[in-house]
Amino acid sequence: MLTLKKYQNDALAALVGFVKRSRSVPVPQAWDEAMNDQRRSGQGYHETFPNIPCVCLRVPTGGGKTLLAAHAVAQVGKALQDTDTPIALWLTPSDTIRSQTLEALSDIRHPYRQALAHYVGDRLRVADLESLQTVGTGDVGKACIIVVTTIQSLNVSDTSKRNVYAFFEELQEHFRDLPPSLAAGLEKVTAADLASQPFLTEKDIGRVKWSVANWIHLHRPLVIVDEAHNNRTDRFFKTLGRLNPACVVELTATPVTGNNVLYHVSAQELRAEQMIKLPIVLAEHPEGWRECLRDAILTRRGLEVVAQKEADYVRPIVLVQAMPKGGEATVDVVKAHLIEQENIPAEQIAIATGAQKELNGINLFDTACPVRYVITVEALKEGWDCSFAYVLSSLQSVGSAKDVEQLLGRVLRMPYAQDRSQAPLNKAYAHIVANNFAEAASNLRDRLVQNMGFERLDTASLIVPQQPLPLTGGEGGTPPSAAAIAATIPDCHINLPTVPETQHWPEELKAQVQIHPTSQGATLVLKGNVDTETLKQAEAFVTAKLPAKAREKVAQQFADHRAIRQAMKAPAQLGLSFAPVPQLCLELDGYLEVVEKDTLAELGDWSLLDTPVQLDNFAIHETVNSFEIDVNGEKVTYKHIDAQQLKLNEVASHVSEQNLVRWLDGQVRQPYVSQFDLQAYLVKLLTHLIHSKDFSLTALVRARFQLADAIKSEVGRLRQQAMKTGFQGRLFEMTVPKLEDVAQYSFTFDPGKYPARNIYQGSYEFSKHFYPVIHDLREKTNAGKTAEEFRCAQAIDAHSKVKHWVRNIQTQPQCSFWLPTSSDYFYPDFVAELTDGRVLVVEYKGEPYKTNDDSKEKAQVGFQWEQSSNGRCLFLFAVEADDDGRDVFKQLHDKLAG
Repeated sequence: MLTLKKYQNDALAALVGFVKRSRSVPVPQAWDEAMNDQRRSGQGYHETFPNIPCVCLRVPTGGGKTLLAAHAVAQVGKALQDTDTPIALWLTPSDTIRSQTLEALSDIRHPYRQALAHYVGDRLRVADLESLQTVGTGDVGKACIIVVTTIQSLNVSDTSKRNVYAFFEELQEHFRDLPPSLAAGLEKVTAADLASQPFLTEKDIGRVKWSVANWIHLHRPLVIVDEAHNNRTDRFFKTLGRLNPACVVELTATPVTGNNVLYHVSAQELRAEQMIKLPIVLAEHPEGWRECLRDAILTRRGLEVVAQKEADYVRPIVLVQAMPKGGEATVDVVKAHLIEQENIPAEQIAIATGAQKELNGINLFDTACPVRYVITVEALKEGWDCSFAYVLSSLQSVGSAKDVEQLLGRVLRMPYAQDRSQAPLNKAYAHIVANNFAEAASNLRDRLVQNMGFERLDTASLIVPQQPLPLTGGEGGTPPSAAAIAATIPDCHINLPTVPETQHWPEELKAQVQIHPTSQGATLVLKGNVDTETLKQAEAFVTAKLPAKAREKVAQQFADHRAIRQAMKAPAQLGLSFAPVPQLCLELDGYLEVVEKDTLAELGDWSLLDTPVQLDNFAIHETVNSFEIDVNGEKVTYKHIDAQQLKLNEVASHVSEQNLVRWLDGQVRQPYVSQFDLQAYLVKLLTHLIHSKDFSLTALVRARFQLADAIKSEVGRLRQQAMKTGFQGRLFEMTVPKLEDVAQYSFTFDPGKYPARNIYQGSYEFSKHFYPVIHDLREKTNAGKTAEEFRCAQAIDAHSKVKHWVRNIQTQPQCSFWLPTSSDYFYPDFVAELTDGRVLVVEYKGEPYKTNDDSKEKAQVGFQWEQSSNGRCLFLFAVEADDDGRDVFKQLHDKLAG
C-alpha cells in the first residue's frame, strides 16, 4: 500500500476530527472549532443539509485526491457511524472517470483498492448502480460496500424516468419488515411509475419502492463527490437530499462559493513532500514563437547534461503547445522547424493530438526511448503522465493559449516523487510568447489558481523569471550576488482601469514610474529593483482614488510583485544554506541520542501491565432510541434508527469476550506497547468493566468504538505520565552536542522543504526570510491592530546580527526545528542564523499564555538548550512587554548584545 504523505494524513485528521466533533455539537459549531484549530477563524459554514457534515478537501492537481478519498471512506465511517464496514456512494463527474474509478477500486493491485483493504481486508464490495442488485442482505454490515456512479445518473427532477429510482423485485429482501419510522422517509410508487413499469398495478401506488435509490437512502451512505466544484446546483442538492447522506465529503482542486473547504493542501506542502517541481522558471518571448522554441530547446539540452549526474535515469522532455489550425506555428510547421532549423532528429519528436496519437504504446520512461519533444495543441488526455516532462513551450500568445495550465501541470510532477540531487532538476521551466514577464506570470497565475487548485499567494512566489545563469548542476556553484539578483528582478507592471492623476504625486515618485495609456486604461511600470519604500508609496498613490473592487485588483498586482521579489531574494532560492541547528541530546548506555518521543517513553521505565486497570470515566446512558457515551466528561449522543430494525439483542450471541479483546487489540494497538502486554491489559480491563463496574457484554459490544477510543486515550495518558516523570528527572542532563558532533545531532532547513500554509500576505517586505514564503504570519489582527508575532518577526528581520531566519512550522517534525517537552515536541516560533555563526531561537507568547504551565516548561527547555551549548545557541522567550518594560525589539537587542 502506498504510504500517505504528511499533508494527506493532516487532511484526513482534520476530516475525522471534524466529523467526530459533529456528533456531540451542532455541525456549524464543529466547523468553527475546526477553523480555530487551523487559525482560520471567520470562515463561515454553508449549511447544505441541517446537521449533516458537508465539507470539502481542497487538493491541487497532482496531490492524490482519489487516494485520499479511498482512505476517507473507512476512517469517516468509523468516526461518524461506528462501523468499520460503511456504505459509501462515490460520485464521479463523468462516465470515463466512473469506469476508471470502478476498475481501480476493483483491482487488488491498485493503490486505491489497497488503501481500502488496509482497513477492511477482503470485506469489500465494489459495485455500480446496475450490479448493486446483486448485493445481498448478508453483505450489509459485514462488508464495506462502495457504489460508484456518475452524478448525472442520479441527478434528475422526474424520478420515474431513471432506472436508479425504478422498482426492482430483486431488492425485495432489503425492504422486508421495515418499521414505519423508516418507511416514512422512502420514495413511494406513483401513478407515473405504472407507465414505465407494466408489472406494477394501481394497488402498488403508495407502497415503498424497492429501488436502488431507496436502498441507498435506507443505509445513510457516506457520499464522496469527486470534482465537487462542478456540482453546486439546486437540483444536485435535492438529489443528495433524496439519498439521505450521513456525511458528504467533497474533493476538488478548485472550490467555488458554497464548498466548505475544511482543509486546503498548499503547493508548498506538495513541494515539501517531493511531489512536484518548484519553482516554475518562466521566460517571456516578445520576439515570437521561434525564439520561444529555441530557448526551450537550449533549456532542455542544459538539463540533459545535468541529468547525467543523477543516480536515477532522467531524460528531460519538452512539451510544445503549437497553435491550432489557421495559426502560424501549427503542429506540422513546428515539427518541420525542429527538424530543419534546429537539427532535431525526427525520432526524438512525437505528436499527441486528437488526430495523431504517436505516444500510444510508447513507454517514455524506457531508457531506449528516444522521444525528447512532444508536440500537442490542447491539453493531453487523461492518463498521460510522464514526470520526465520538464519544459513547457507554449507558442500560442499567452492571452489566448488554451489548456496551458493543464500542460504546465504535466511538467510539474517530480521524477520518482523524490528530489533530484542536481538542483536544476528540482525546478520546472516554461517558455511563453508574451510581451513581458508580468503579463506572462499574471496569466499563468490566474490559470494555476482557477484550474489547478493553487492559492494566489502560492503562485506569486512559485513563478520566477529565468536568470542569465547557466544550468550547471547543484553542487559547488557560487550563488549570485545581491546586486546580480536585483538586476534580474522583473519590472513591476500594474494594469490600471484609468490613467491616474499624478499632479499631486511627489517628484521623486514621478521620476521612478512610467505610465502608458492603453485601451483598457493604463499600465504603470516601475523598475524591478526600486526600493521597498518607493514601491509602497506608488501603491498608496495609485490606489487612493480607485473604487473598492478596482483597488483590490491593483493591490493584488502589487502583492504579486512583492512575492516575486521575495522569492528571488530568498536565500534558499539562491542556493545558500542555513547553519545546522543543534538538538537536545542525552547520553544513554554510553551513546548520545537526540531526545525524541521514544526516548522519553524509555526514560519513564514504563510497562502497561504495571499500571492499575481502570476506566472510571467511561459511562453509557441508554434510552429507548439512543444511548449516550460519557468519556472523560465529554458526552456524545448516538441515535438509533430503531432498536428492532438494528436487532441489538442479537449482538451478544455472536460476540464473546475473547472476540471483543481481539477486536479491541486491532483498534488500539500502538507501536510502543507489545501485543502481548496489550492483550493481557485488555483482558484485565474487560473483566474489571463487566464484573466490577457492572457493564453487560452486550452494552460494551454496542459501544465498542467508543470503548476503543476510551482505552486508547487511557493508554496514552499512562504513557504520558511515564514520559513526564522521565523527562523531569533527566532534563538537566540534556545537552547540545559538541561542535564536532553537530552535523550528526542537528536539524537542517533544506531548500524546497517548507510546507507553508496560510501564507503571509502583508505589505511589509521582509528581506531575510530563508524561504520565499512565510508560514502563517499575519500583519494585522482581526481588530485591525498590528499582530504581536508580526512585530517579533520585524524585529528579527531588521536586526543587523541576523543573517537569515525562518518562521518555524508547527507539527512538521521532518521540516521544522523542535525541542522535546514532557508531552510532545515544542516548535519555537522563529529560528535565526546569526552573522557570527550562532543560532537564535525565539518563542513568542502573548499576554494570556506567557505564564501558563506549558509556557513555563518551554522556557525551561529553551534555557537548558542555551545553557548547554557553550555559547553557540541562544534562546529568547519573547513577550510584548517584559517585567522591565522592554518591547520585543529591545528584548532582542539585549539578547544579541553580548
